[in-house]
Amino acid sequence: MKRTPSDWTKLSEQPPVDLHIFKLRQLQAADPRDGTPHPRVLLDCPDWVNVIPVTKGAQIVMIRQFRFGIWSVTLELPGGMVDPGEDPATAVARELEEETGYRPGKLVSLGWCHPNPAIMNNRLHSFLALDCEQVHGGAPDAAEDIAIELYPRAKVEQFLRDGTISHSAVITAFSFEQLRGPKAGGG
Repeated sequence: MKRTPSDWTKLSEQPPVDLHIFKLRQLQAADPRDGTPHPRVLLDCPDWVNVIPVTKGAQIVMIRQFRFGIWSVTLELPGGMVDPGEDPATAVARELEEETGYRPGKLVSLGWCHPNPAIMNNRLHSFLALDCEQVHGGAPDAAEDIAIELYPRAKVEQFLRDGTISHSAVITAFSFEQLRGPKAGGG
């Protein structure tokens, strides 16, 4: 017989701690099976966006930047946070241009997911940007040190297979693109 998990009951919650890119909430929740209280930590995060930018010459625009969680430089897609009240498509075009100086000729929504619903309440919106043209050298935020790199699709696919690209949000974007197939327009 199939069992459906029940909702948990919030017993108490401390005031959130605002850490700029997210708010940390600590709470106690009651196990629906026996009422046992369990501490939980939640991150209230803004929605995120990322984009697979493809130039008119069929090169994929990638970025390298230092990531503090793994204390290393990663190869990934441009992206960032959606500002309050901002449409994800507007946010992704803004982030693409800020980080790389490229503007898309056409944006295609690939889909969205919950990055980590165990502790986070936001969505990641992934896009494909076609016919991208570089209009300037990029203007990253003050705390971003970004290098822009162009790769043919076959090389990016190799990076996905061999672990050179390890950022789950990047892997998600390419997975969404693959699921859409030829209709996504990215070839």
